[in-house]
Amino acid sequence: MVSLNAANLASLGPEVAVPGYDRRQVGVGIVHVGVGGFHRAHEAMYLDRLMNEGKALDWGVCGVGVLPGDRRMADVLASQDHLYTLVVKHPDGTMEPRVIGSLVDYLLAPDDPEAVIEQMADPATRIVSLTVTEGGYNIHDVTGQFDSENPGVRRDLAPGAVPSTAFGLVTEALVRRRDRGVAPFTVLSCDNIQGNGDVARRAFAAFASLRDAALGEWVEREVSFPNSMVDRITPVTTDSDRAELSRRFGVEDQWPVVCEPFTQWVAEDRFAARPPLADAGVQLVADVQPYELMKLRLLNAGHQALCYFGYLSGYRLVHEAAQDPLFAEFLLAYMDSEATPTLHPVPGIDLGAYKAKLIERFSNGQVRDTIARLCAESSDRIPKWLLPVIGHNLATGGSVALSAAVVASWARYAEGVDEDGQPIQVVDRLADTVTAAARQQRQDPLAFLRNRELFGDLVEQERFTSAYLATLESLRERGARKTLEALMAER
Repeated sequence: MVSLNAANLASLGPEVAVPGYDRRQVGVGIVHVGVGGFHRAHEAMYLDRLMNEGKALDWGVCGVGVLPGDRRMADVLASQDHLYTLVVKHPDGTMEPRVIGSLVDYLLAPDDPEAVIEQMADPATRIVSLTVTEGGYNIHDVTGQFDSENPGVRRDLAPGAVPSTAFGLVTEALVRRRDRGVAPFTVLSCDNIQGNGDVARRAFAAFASLRDAALGEWVEREVSFPNSMVDRITPVTTDSDRAELSRRFGVEDQWPVVCEPFTQWVAEDRFAARPPLADAGVQLVADVQPYELMKLRLLNAGHQALCYFGYLSGYRLVHEAAQDPLFAEFLLAYMDSEATPTLHPVPGIDLGAYKAKLIERFSNGQVRDTIARLCAESSDRIPKWLLPVIGHNLATGGSVALSAAVVASWARYAEGVDEDGQPIQVVDRLADTVTAAARQQRQDPLAFLRNRELFGDLVEQERFTSAYLATLESLRERGARKTLEALMAER
């Protein structure tokens, strides 16, 4: 077995692709906040692809962790010279391992915030990109306003404070660049949020305005925040993944990344400066909205349609549920009758083929994505991915029956007990709140929907609540599978 590091690259077997460029020549051009599996399967992979073509060697990535829990990533990457293995898993069992070399440094902000700020302020840094999760922008789902009372935000705004949040670190770096006569970097969100660049602009400009009104205006006016759509199913790395990489390919990697073959990145071409992304397969467009709505309302909301019913029915892996004809029928019905009518025409995309491909992707048994991963952080995901579908269809007279069923399945899942009486670990930043509400719904069937912070006025929409209550009662009385059967029989 060969431990993954720069000195051992030449010792890896021929079936493991390694960087074909001299990493000593790679300079930092991008600082990425929130280095996890997705960034390493997506943005870093595209950059590595360019570098293997002899391009973009001045666009290497310096990763940044802002949370105490990021220490393990920092330690693992440092021990491996910031190398890691990306393993693409095909449905037929074929595995393609590639060592990615575009990530060249990693800084842990809690240890050295000054180093992070100065790396962002360095003129060589032309993009600061982000994967900080759907809930990481501190924007209220209903009001759309920045939460100025967030404890981390308040700490960063205190006089003389050392920045600790992404907002504080990025803003301080922008201030230093402005004061030094250096053009601002582009801020590129790679999170699954509609209008992610617009959301990032709102968040960072709001934070800057709280620090200084003129600074907020400058950020709003001078900093570029392109919208982007990112897509690649990337499950959490498991010990089995590490063991399989070691057994099949002889690579000892402490934190490899596994992913599906499919990948897509669509970005608005509004960068202050950028590498030649199109050469790596990125679609650069004038308007990303048609692509992002397609992805968020079909793939991401489709995952939510699958996961709660799937978990309650006893499934624990995504492909097991997706391969079940009943679940595939329900998913396609949601996409066809409720999600697709809310979409704009998508240039170059056959939506029928796209939806069929989604079910095929979800059914890839080699990826072994977990139902639990899809169920996690629902209070961030449902408002951003599914509620816009519901709102559009309520406003236009469209169907909401299946979307209401998905919300009801979340409410039943959030009770924290499955159909066999076994506990469910509800992983959510609002776990206590949503679980408490879900456990009240036997006495007050609409208790879960009364949270206006999540659902706005949805509890007052009778056309929605009637469908929601019917599904919730069926889930209690008949269980998840029979509820799905009844929903499909009614169509």
